[in-house]
Amino acid sequence: MMPVSMVGRAGELAELDRAWSTVVAGRRPAPTVAVITGAAGVGKSLLVAAALDGFAPRPAVVLSGAARVHSPAPYDWLAAGLSGRDTSRLDLPPDALAWLAQQPTAPRERYAPGTLLRLAVRTVRLLVGAGPAVLVVEDLHALDPASLNLIGELATAADLPALLVVATRPAAESVAPDLAVRVLSRLCGVRGAVRQHLGPLRPAEVAEVLTQVYADSTPSGRLATAVWRRTGGNPYALTELLAAHSGEPPEALLRSPHRPPAQHAPARRPAASRPAGSDEAELTGREVEVLGCLVAGMSNKQAAKALGISVRTVTVHVSNLLRKTGSASRTEVALWAVQHRLATPAPVDG
Repeated sequence: MMPVSMVGRAGELAELDRAWSTVVAGRRPAPTVAVITGAAGVGKSLLVAAALDGFAPRPAVVLSGAARVHSPAPYDWLAAGLSGRDTSRLDLPPDALAWLAQQPTAPRERYAPGTLLRLAVRTVRLLVGAGPAVLVVEDLHALDPASLNLIGELATAADLPALLVVATRPAAESVAPDLAVRVLSRLCGVRGAVRQHLGPLRPAEVAEVLTQVYADSTPSGRLATAVWRRTGGNPYALTELLAAHSGEPPEALLRSPHRPPAQHAPARRPAASRPAGSDEAELTGREVEVLGCLVAGMSNKQAAKALGISVRTVTVHVSNLLRKTGSASRTEVALWAVQHRLATPAPVDG
């Protein structure tokens, strides 16, 4: 199932597009900053992904990162952005670069915190080059203090041709709440900063989503209002509900929670390969979608783009899939899905 479209977010998309135009025109001596706040599931990552897809001209560089799912470590954001990149030509001390990239063979840290922060800023400068670039910070609330300080420094870095896009939940939910408040204040205080707060969808917007999904049968206003009440207008909850009832008539959305439809039905691993004590794998609609991406051989980044969610969210779903199916690897859970006919491979963009 396709992700919920950007219904109700046209104004925010247009504002981000204007911010990108400012960067491209080179009208600012420092990065243009955009801060997107909102509760879990309101579509922050989807908005950022849609904005990136629509930027013209295309960014010369996109540097994106997020915190690790478990136990944040220093410079998680930068390490994620460095992952998979050729850094051999960066004019940086190799040991410092290895530490910032969180390489397993990195030597013990021997730099003072201030020096390491300056090296981190320099690393980003070298990666951005002449730009124009987009720096994407997913889930700032989950980042480690070192990453938060780095984001704060980048927001005011002179002659950095970039759009810095930050998505976050409220600072109270942060790993380091006090520091997050200070960093967000610094970001929002930058001249020309774009500040957006995403709330839940309104009933009319939920109705528009349902009309797109059920193009062959226009859902009634009563149904749309009932679905809005059931999901609270939360786009993620709405997507989960639609995925759980994929292939069924719109009236099915009003049923009480029940076991997934036949094609998403929980399946039991063969006794010989099932860990002792494991039970049936009760998968959510989104987990089935992520499972389809794994069957297609997608990386977490590719799956995130295909589903319109953050890489961190995909990682959480993959972790849940491994736990629920008793699998030890992505390959094993993909084979499990094929054996139980639970997922259709998602198409991989060429």
